[in-house]
Amino acid sequence: MTRFYILKRVLVLLAASTVSACSSFGYYMDLMAGHSELLEQRKPVSEVIADEKTNNNLRKALLKSQKIRDFASKSLYLPENDSYRQYADLSRPFVVWNVVAAKKLSVEAKKWCFLFVGCLSYKGYFSKEEAQTEAQRLATAGYDVHIAGAKAYSTLGWFDDPLLNTMMYRSEARRAGIIFHELAHQLIYIENDTAFNEAFATVVEQEGIREWFNKNGKHKEYADYLEQNKRDAQINELLLETRKALMLLYKSNAPEERKLIAKKQYFALLQKKYQQLKKTWSGKNINAFDEWMTQGLNNSHLLLVATYYDLVPIFKKIMKEENNNFKKFYARVKKLGRINKN
Repeated sequence: MTRFYILKRVLVLLAASTVSACSSFGYYMDLMAGHSELLEQRKPVSEVIADEKTNNNLRKALLKSQKIRDFASKSLYLPENDSYRQYADLSRPFVVWNVVAAKKLSVEAKKWCFLFVGCLSYKGYFSKEEAQTEAQRLATAGYDVHIAGAKAYSTLGWFDDPLLNTMMYRSEARRAGIIFHELAHQLIYIENDTAFNEAFATVVEQEGIREWFNKNGKHKEYADYLEQNKRDAQINELLLETRKALMLLYKSNAPEERKLIAKKQYFALLQKKYQQLKKTWSGKNINAFDEWMTQGLNNSHLLLVATYYDLVPIFKKIMKEENNNFKKFYARVKKLGRINKN
């Protein structure tokens, strides 16, 4: 009896006994069906590389991915298992679509609670159409809503997660980072604390990329990565700045109508500041954020940046205190996680 089959039976029994809403039960079954489909499409990376029909660029990326995967366990001390030793082409740009929501006058994320993983600041779907249906339902109920496509996700070690076509970025740094990030979730995961988990995995990702490029003497590539990271950080700072301003606005005693007017003004100011920031950039991909920043922004667009980056400085400080020793860093984080959980 396979691990997947056992877990599927457990999920069915637990969902049937603990979830009262039929829609919740159906959601769990949809997740199982989506993940089952993903697993069925897996092939050993070695088999895909050997297939003469495989695109040469993909072949090169997969070959490099296996060296990165070896490095993750041997040098970063991340879990040694069969995760990212298989490949699946889903023929779509994202593996899941996450629905994020907040009330009209709040920058606090709506929470969804699930079996095994606890409560999260988003709800994921393998189908974009189902994500859109949920987003529309929440919008009708008065929420600000955003659908964020995700390139990867972790099953936290329950399964051997495969490499996906969605993870095959052009950038070697991004390909390495996503493997380090998702394996970090397998190593340490604190139930009901999305911000803790994502900030920890983000630091492992960033420090892992530094170690990978330094080991291979790819200083130019690492410099390019740092430049892109700098831009990412500048965008995140703009979003966090707007989030803080809105938080103060929403907590104020101003009438609701005035708050809604000011809310629109803050988002217009955010877009103006972005255009000013772009003028300081040069080189490649300076328009990479245009589509995202020019959409109809609302509270929900500010939630994931807080989820992923609010606690990053704390974890970076711990890493520095441990002289970039990953084993000692993990020990500190595990201890912090136990305290945080209690």
